[in-house]
Amino acid sequence: MLILLPPSEGKNEPISKAQVNLTKLAFPKELLEIRSRLLTKALATSPAAKAMDVYTGVLYQALDWKTLSPAAKARGEKSLLITSAIFGVLRPSDLIPNYKAKIKTSDWKAALKPALDGLEADLIIDCRSSTYAGVWQPSPANTVAVRVFKKEKGKISVITHLSKKYRGELTRELLKAGKPPKTPTELLAIAEKHFDCKLTKAKGNLPWYLDLIIS
Repeated sequence: MLILLPPSEGKNEPISKAQVNLTKLAFPKELLEIRSRLLTKALATSPAAKAMDVYTGVLYQALDWKTLSPAAKARGEKSLLITSAIFGVLRPSDLIPNYKAKIKTSDWKAALKPALDGLEADLIIDCRSSTYAGVWQPSPANTVAVRVFKKEKGKISVITHLSKKYRGELTRELLKAGKPPKTPTELLAIAEKHFDCKLTKAKGNLPWYLDLIIS
């Protein structure tokens, strides 16, 4: 299982003496050159903390990393990849500073494809927004993109901002699950315990879709 997450605009200001070390982030060799180019001197010397302690947005509040069990956190370290405008992708424990930057697909698409295409994952669960999904598009055959809709008075419409909350809740439940899903149907089985949802099969260049329907 590989879960793709967006970053968050809201961030904590690290107060530790630690600083970012590009050679110790995820995919250090593959992404060192572009990270070195995008990292400013000010950010390089700013205090750094674990990515999960820096990001504070709606998704990360719902994920509530600090209250997960050690076993769930261990699964998260292996299965979570967080997209970042400055660092490309991060693992939860990667040390980063508080930064403000808009991601540019042109910066990252060419660099991330060779780095991530070789990842071995039975199932890829894409919880990114469209802003971040463009930097790397995994094979649709084993990718499930998570969408969120609301059902009100019999009508279904797209949820925008609050979709992050429900993606965070789903991610939390997946990390808590004793057996991570290996197929879209196994993912559906876990999601159905917490959400009204629907699974749509992959077709052509489109991935599978897991739709969470919030009443």
